[in-house]
Amino acid sequence: MDCLILETKDLCKKFKGQMVVNNISLKVRKNSIYGLLGPNGAGKSTTLKIITGMLLKSSGEIFFEGHNWSRNDLKNVGALIEEAPLYGNLTARENLKVRTIVLGLPDKRIDEVLEMVDLKNTGKKRAYQFSMGMKQRLGIAIALLNNPKLLILDEPTNGLDPFGIQKLRELIKSFPKQGITVILSSHILSEVEQIVDEIGIISDGIMVYQGNMKKGEDLEKLFTQVAKKYRREEE
Repeated sequence: MDCLILETKDLCKKFKGQMVVNNISLKVRKNSIYGLLGPNGAGKSTTLKIITGMLLKSSGEIFFEGHNWSRNDLKNVGALIEEAPLYGNLTARENLKVRTIVLGLPDKRIDEVLEMVDLKNTGKKRAYQFSMGMKQRLGIAIALLNNPKLLILDEPTNGLDPFGIQKLRELIKSFPKQGITVILSSHILSEVEQIVDEIGIISDGIMVYQGNMKKGEDLEKLFTQVAKKYRREEE
């Protein structure tokens, strides 16, 4: 069995007495792309925020590379959750420079990540002038600065046109070859099925499916079947 970089066991999160993440058990293999799927409000973003330390879990366990997760593991995790955290009045390079100072990283890392996301030639153009696709790629560059082993992307194609989506898809597909494992959360199933190795489907805070993405498999059909089965169980 392939080595896991991330595993959660019976992960739970309550907000005001309501269980929004209910016994989620993820298994993410190293150097793979894991698709975390579910309708809006299913608990995907909450789960990812717990993994990235943005929220505290109510109960359950998280393991990173086989040991109990601690905040120290965040040095090996990069994340783009919701909107890219950009300073609109700064250039791409300046946005990254701010982070390298905070993280104590060398300036050469700026050129490395700009090359990875194809933003090296943006010059003095300010981030507020960027297209949505450029902003998303700069957000990914920020997430890559610390050379993470695990990269978490939550709805990275939101607001992108077809060309931006295609460019981002190719970028994400390249990461496992560079030793970067990706967790990709998205509701655009046609995009997910082209790049993921495994999928997990969450509905109403419950993991209702987890397994390998088979070549030629119709993800939309699988998603619909699982969702229907879950609704019948609820009824």
